[in-house]
Amino acid sequence: MLELLVVILIIGLLTGIVGPRFLGQISRSEVTTAKAQLDALDKALQAYRIDMGRFPSTSEGLGALAQAPAAGAQDSRWHGPYLKGSLPADPWGMSYQYRLPSTQPGRDYDLFSFGRDRVTGGTGDDADIYLGQ
Repeated sequence: MLELLVVILIIGLLTGIVGPRFLGQISRSEVTTAKAQLDALDKALQAYRIDMGRFPSTSEGLGALAQAPAAGAQDSRWHGPYLKGSLPADPWGMSYQYRLPSTQPGRDYDLFSFGRDRVTGGTGDDADIYLGQ
């Protein structure tokens, strides 16, 4: 019985030491994934701009990268889709945010994820993740 208690104690200690480090790695990998997806969306937006001569408007959003303009507004310059498959969701299951013009100095547009907390703002692990951060 005493040996069983010692084993349970050792397992509890290991869980207490390894658990927080493991969860920290998961958080870092989610941020890394979001940054990689933002970079891929940026490349698709640049290809769209080269073909169309402009970036999609905020109302068109990132959907303009995956779907041709409506039949009445068909533009022969659109050579998409500029993304393979559908628009990706961020690692927390939310849509990436796109805004034109940018609110950041030196940028044409804002492209970001709300991060783990899924709301604007936040600090640390809950901070918004912007393209180029």
